[in-house]
Amino acid sequence: MLKIYGIPACNTMKKTFEYLQSKGIPFEFINYKKNELSPEVLQDFIDQLTLEKVFNKQGSTYRQLPEEIKLALNDPKRAFEFLLEKNSAIKRPMIVGKKGIIAGFNELELDKWLNI
Repeated sequence: MLKIYGIPACNTMKKTFEYLQSKGIPFEFINYKKNELSPEVLQDFIDQLTLEKVFNKQGSTYRQLPEEIKLALNDPKRAFEFLLEKNSAIKRPMIVGKKGIIAGFNELELDKWLNI
């Protein structure tokens, strides 16, 4: 069964849920606003996808930061700590399955990843 990590209020998350439900694909949703993301899970995301793919620098959480903080977040250790604290800066959704992890919602990529 797929595990979907994210926050429920996100439009991309809603699209992902609707898409998977329309395809009859079961999933478990992990809301990391209610259940904090563990350092181990975050590290697994980064190990499999890279920090650049996990860190959502297009979202408002990152864009609203002062420039000096953005520069400091170029340090992988600081970026990791920031993502643990401000998990809304993690790309959504993070979809975990037997094939590994995929970040974001793109129907064509997801179809290919799921072999459907």
